[in-house]
Amino acid sequence: MKIAVVILNWNGEALLERFLPSVMEHSKGAEIHVVDNASTDGSVTFLREHYPTVGIVQNKSNGGFAKGYNDGLKSIEADIYCLLNSDVEVTPNWLEPIKETFEKFPEAAIIQPKILDLKQKDHFEYAGAAGGFIDMLGYPFCRGRIFQSIEKDEGQYDDIKEVFWATGACMFIKPEVFWQLHGFDEDYFAHQEEIDLCWRAKNAGHKVYYVGLSSVYHLGGSTLSNMNPKKTYLNFRNSLYSITKNLPRKKAFPIILLRLLLDAIAAARFIFQLKLDHCWAILKAHFSFYAHFGKMYKKREKANFILKYYPVTSIVWSYFVHHIKNFNILVKD
Repeated sequence: MKIAVVILNWNGEALLERFLPSVMEHSKGAEIHVVDNASTDGSVTFLREHYPTVGIVQNKSNGGFAKGYNDGLKSIEADIYCLLNSDVEVTPNWLEPIKETFEKFPEAAIIQPKILDLKQKDHFEYAGAAGGFIDMLGYPFCRGRIFQSIEKDEGQYDDIKEVFWATGACMFIKPEVFWQLHGFDEDYFAHQEEIDLCWRAKNAGHKVYYVGLSSVYHLGGSTLSNMNPKKTYLNFRNSLYSITKNLPRKKAFPIILLRLLLDAIAAARFIFQLKLDHCWAILKAHFSFYAHFGKMYKKREKANFILKYYPVTSIVWSYFVHHIKNFNILVKD
């Protein structure tokens, strides 16, 4: 099984210097590639001088996460793509459990490992944790992470489990599935494009898995921190994009109307917290969504929509009203 580990880079020379050594050391048998999004720092020169065996794909412009990978992967051949953030430290033997899962579950199209926090290594990391889900209204959460509540890793998710979405911080995907789905939606630019990709994959009949026997450490926030207003803007807007594209009309439209109310409450909450830039980010997200609604509506998949895509009705209600902050309490198998 030929795995291509593909790292997207934009002005990340310092990150490559810090994190690429672990990838090179622990990825024996895999090809390592860096897709550079028109960096203006010394990233490419650094790679050529210090890592001549690493393949370099130079994109002509910085199209963000989505277009960056779409353009870069066109010139890379493999049985499995591993899309890896530049701020991830991998561990010994991280690839073997992934290979074994693809072999054991041929229906698996997308897989993610356990994502742990590099700064607090016994805790899960925000971006993906132990596999992702969404609630009925399209709000994402993870096993091991609900909103800002992060669980300690005590072996509770050392399993192999089908999930709804896999994180873009470390995503393994079959190339034939990636291209069947036409890759990431470039209108997202960044954030939640992996949720949309996994949703489209599920609608097409593919499965997404989490493999807890493989783990990596993610620094997180290297491009945008969790509390950056631009990230708030992208997350709120792109979530509405995904609902519009991936649900039947009779479900999508009522959910969008309800989200108007809930997102307004979120904006009001930011006002009370004196985070006016985040309130404005939510407003801009909705303006952008309305402006692009027609375009998103035309992208709706022709495949059958999955009937049940969520394990809980409202993660907002469960978290803020019932104060449930642990996935295993929230969702009981």
